[in-house]
Amino acid sequence: MEYLYDKLIKYREEDVYPMHMPGHKRNLDLMDMVNPYAIDITEIDGFDNLHDAEDILLANMKEAAGIYHADHTHYLINGSTSGILVSIAACTKKGDTVLVARNCHKAVYHAIFLNELVPIYLYPEVDEEYGIHKEITPNQVKKELERNPEIKMVLITSPTYEGIVSDIREIAKVVHSYNIPLVVDEAHGAHLGFSKDFPENSVTCGADLVIHSVHKTLPAFTQTALLHSNGSLVDYDKVKMYLQIYQTSSPSYVLMTGISNCLRMVKEQGVRLFDEYHKNLVEFYEACNKLRNLEVYQPLKLKEDNLPFAFDPSKILIFTHHSSINGNELYDTLLKCYKIQCEMVSKNYVLAMTSIADTKEGFKRLIEALFDIDNRIARQKQQQLNSLFYVTNLRLVLTPYEAYNRKKEGLMLDASMGKIAGEYVYLYPPGIPLVVPGEEITIEVINKIKEYKQAGLHIKGMIDHSSETILVVGEE
Repeated sequence: MEYLYDKLIKYREEDVYPMHMPGHKRNLDLMDMVNPYAIDITEIDGFDNLHDAEDILLANMKEAAGIYHADHTHYLINGSTSGILVSIAACTKKGDTVLVARNCHKAVYHAIFLNELVPIYLYPEVDEEYGIHKEITPNQVKKELERNPEIKMVLITSPTYEGIVSDIREIAKVVHSYNIPLVVDEAHGAHLGFSKDFPENSVTCGADLVIHSVHKTLPAFTQTALLHSNGSLVDYDKVKMYLQIYQTSSPSYVLMTGISNCLRMVKEQGVRLFDEYHKNLVEFYEACNKLRNLEVYQPLKLKEDNLPFAFDPSKILIFTHHSSINGNELYDTLLKCYKIQCEMVSKNYVLAMTSIADTKEGFKRLIEALFDIDNRIARQKQQQLNSLFYVTNLRLVLTPYEAYNRKKEGLMLDASMGKIAGEYVYLYPPGIPLVVPGEEITIEVINKIKEYKQAGLHIKGMIDHSSETILVVGEE
């Protein structure tokens, strides 16, 4: 029997560099903490209660609100997932219609299911050169709100998993002109707003509810996050009520301490840490300009070109589409030959996540690995780029809740065209559904699942792990 603790200790000794979350990067020189067992307590005298904070936890959360310029900030120890569930529940009533970006995390879809909501989707355009999703535009939001006056809430993801940032300030103006709230899943942007070299965060741009995963891009424990509340469009009492529903009644003081220490570090050392971090990123991107076959997405060039969307430079996208290898081969080579664990792999690129806890040596290690690989591979005509993660404009026949509660049956994938999906299909990461229960399965969906499988990507959600069959809604 192998135990998890023993495996983690063994892994610690293997010198694998983490180009992935959590953002503390196991950097013990930066993160100093006693043995967690020594400070693992419950709600004893003098240590407050997260669900009715009035002492030290309240003071710490008020400080967090000040750091992010929010009216109210709450610690989340059930991750950003709980913040998304709370936000959507607080903004809607059962059966409401909501406008959400299709490239949202699966937690958004779970909230839609739980509240029996009717979703209308915003589909970001695709960058044809790289095959990644662009931003959601204010004009897109305005058009859908004009067409669908029954919409009660708007939710978008910014930054995306790949680091694309939407114009939240202008989107907030559009949404507020309809007197409804804007929720931003900014799980990947907890580090934004602390330096002029990074985009603003959505709190300062006017969003009503903003969710941050401090563990993704800042030095904090996995599962830690923040929920920021602003303005009066969302009933704050409902936010507090749903926080009690979607968070454990036994919140971890170790995790809460991790949030507190992380934000104290940003407050006290943030200027120096972000300056050093940005310098390392600039040096990395400039060095990668000399790659011949691999290509690193260049936020510095994007900034110079004044393109209509912002990019978070902390996300390093390494493209293979002009080379003789694919994303999977690059990902595996970095891990097996250079002991660099990246965050995500797609058909044509690998995503490396960075943070203020990354070391200069860590960036150097990635640069040297990329140049070594670059010298060993050939350049070739651009590979075909296909937008992954979803198919546009699928017909919603049933709400996700209705579909889930109908009788379902398994069909061979090729025989499912025209049927109503009875299960989710998505890649994880990033957790964006290709098809949602209640949507009509099209030939594009079938071909996309086959494409995922052929590319060696990890398909999740399907009961049939071989992806040969799919659950569909059967006859009543």
